[in-house]
Amino acid sequence: MTTHLLFRDDAYLREAEAAVLAHTPEGGIVLDASIFYATAGGQPGDSGLIAWSGGRMPIATAVKVEGGLIALVPAEATALPPVGSKITQRLDWHRRHRHMRVHTALHLLSVVIPLPVTGGQIGADKGRLDFMMPEPPQDVAALNAALNLLIERDLPITESWISDAELLANPQLIKTMSVSPPMGQGRIRLVRIGQGEAQVDLQPCGGTHVARTAEIGRVEIGKIENKGKQNRRVSLLLID
Repeated sequence: MTTHLLFRDDAYLREAEAAVLAHTPEGGIVLDASIFYATAGGQPGDSGLIAWSGGRMPIATAVKVEGGLIALVPAEATALPPVGSKITQRLDWHRRHRHMRVHTALHLLSVVIPLPVTGGQIGADKGRLDFMMPEPPQDVAALNAALNLLIERDLPITESWISDAELLANPQLIKTMSVSPPMGQGRIRLVRIGQGEAQVDLQPCGGTHVARTAEIGRVEIGKIENKGKQNRRVSLLLID
C-alpha cells in the first residue's frame, strides 16, 4: 500500500480525486493518491483543501509517513473524512506555483555558483542555498545577470530516471551534500534544465518544478550570510 504521487506525474495538476486509506495517530489523512507534495528536500508540503460527501476541510501541509505513504495535515481540528471515502483534493495553486518557481531558480543558482551545496530551503517568496564557500562572491551583480540570462533563455525542464547503481557510478550528479537522493527504491529521478548542447543542469531531485525557465520570472540574489568557516548562505528572491 503506497500513495500514488500525482504531483510527480503532473506538477500542474490542481485538483484530483482520491480515496482515504487510513488516519494517522496524529490526525493526518492518508490517501491512495496525492496532488499535495509532502515536505522533503527543503521544499514545504502543499496546502489547500479537501471535500467529500458531508464535509470539507482546509489542509495545512502534507507529510511523509511510513511505508511510502503521504498524509494530509488538517489546518484545524475537526471530523476527518471516513476511511474508504472518496475525496476531492484542491491545491493552493498560487503557493505551490511559487514553490515551483523558487525551486527551479535554486537549481539555476547552483549553476552560476558551481560550488558544493550544503543545505537549502524553499519558500513562496524566496529561497536559499548554503554553499561551501570560504570567501563571499566578488561580483554579485554579475551573478544576478548570469542567473536572469539563464531564466530568459526559456530552457525546458524535463526529467529522466536512473538506477541506484548508475547514480553511484556518477557521483558528480549529486550537488547537495546535506540531502541524500532517495535511494533503495530501484530508481532515482533526475531533473534536467536544457537539452542536448543547451543543457545547463542535471541533478537528482524529487521536488516540483516549472516546465520552462522563463516561467520563473525575474529573480534577485539577496543577503549573503556567513554560516561558518567554510559556508555561506545565499538568498534568492522572486521579484515578479
